Amino acid sequence: MPRSKNKVASRAKRKKILDMAKGNFGRRKNVYTVAKNTVEKGLEHAYKGRKLKKREFRALWIQRINAATRLNGLSYSVFMNKLKIAKIDLDRKALSEIAYNDAAAFKAIVDKVK
Repeated sequence: MPRSKNKVASRAKRKKILDMAKGNFGRRKNVYTVAKNTVEKGLEHAYKGRKLKKREFRALWIQRINAATRLNGLSYSVFMNKLKIAKIDLDRKALSEIAYNDAAAFKAIVDKVK
């Protein structure tokens, strides 16, 4: 009896890889073995990128808060310490949004902390 190879599943798997490789140049988009390598590497970079994005946004928030606090006569580290002492529970994302979009409200927070 011949071995069953499940052609439908095999084709679906190859089609999925080739669909993910769409937009690449040359053999990367239409030769399965080359496309598979490209897609695997792309997925690795996407995974790393999702981790890096978190780091980069936190750094951006800190830079925005630091710039705004220095305009109000404090450094970032002193401001964050005084926030904690004053028991104001605003995360860096929220503080940076306030600092970026509403300088008066951020100044009020800094004055309350001082």
